[in-house]
Amino acid sequence: MPESSPSLIRRIASALGSFVSFAVAICANIWAAAALFFNFPAPAWRVPAAIVYSVAILAVLITLKSPRSLQILFLAFAITATWWFSLKPSNNRNWQPDVAQTAWAEINGSKVTIHNLRYCDYRTETDFTPRWETRTYDLSKLRGIDVSFIYWMGPWIAHSIMSFDFGDEGYVAISVETRKQVGQTYSAIRGFFRYYELIYIVADERDVLRLRTNFRPGPHGQGEEVYLYHTLATPEQSRAIFLDYLKRTNQLRDHPEWYNALTNNCTTNIALHVNDVGGAGFSPWDWRILLSGKADEMLYEHQILAGENLPFAELKRRAFINPVARTADDSPDFSKIIRQGRPGFPKS
Repeated sequence: MPESSPSLIRRIASALGSFVSFAVAICANIWAAAALFFNFPAPAWRVPAAIVYSVAILAVLITLKSPRSLQILFLAFAITATWWFSLKPSNNRNWQPDVAQTAWAEINGSKVTIHNLRYCDYRTETDFTPRWETRTYDLSKLRGIDVSFIYWMGPWIAHSIMSFDFGDEGYVAISVETRKQVGQTYSAIRGFFRYYELIYIVADERDVLRLRTNFRPGPHGQGEEVYLYHTLATPEQSRAIFLDYLKRTNQLRDHPEWYNALTNNCTTNIALHVNDVGGAGFSPWDWRILLSGKADEMLYEHQILAGENLPFAELKRRAFINPVARTADDSPDFSKIIRQGRPGFPKS
């Protein structure tokens, strides 16, 4: 007799459910093997641990039948995930010199004193003398915010840096980055695991911007591509966002966090700070926060960027600062020079 439609539907649904369950279990265990590879406590055993785990999972798939094999796969993942989530970040490691100190701030009325503000003396990207300074700023002089987008691996991913304009007191740049230990290099894949701590670098623009325009090779060998925009943030909004940044900076000094390339990175933290003080009209779930190379276009669409009503493509073209930054180099007027004649910036 031909099989009834309800029976056939149940069989198809059961087969589809089994397929999806095994697909999820396999993906979860691929993640678990990668977690062992990147985060196993003994570095010398990371590769063996990942290999042994992977072989064991394959053996389960080959020798056992479902649902027992499915139960074992999820159990193995659960055990590994429980261990992984137990890993704790720390501020006490053998840090690279450019992240050896953590910034912190004291606020007394309108005066803000920033300790461990970074201003490295670069000779090359890797040959530099780190300087950690204490500087005091007057909140009443904070008049606006600029934002830089730095492209280092193509058009879809960018690093973002906020610069706070204190008028004649200069600019304070804050860059949310990975805090690397001696011997570590940045890897986008490692950034999805508990491999780096998070750090808020509070710096002179001649450090964090000039490093990228003048010393790092970038995707085309002429420096990382840096685009600098002026925002329409009011002085009141600027102060609120700046103080929110400093609050998080102080928290990280006492309570370290893991960096995560998806959930806890430069762009997601900028979005959090902006939304913490009232929002800017964009959703924190906008896909361009994840694919951060398009975040400047998102800000433009929400009328956050100043630009004299230019089309976005023209505004972005004129926001490119690498040539003038290389000319300005270590000039005391670096911040002024890289802004001169750019659309949207104050004339003075």
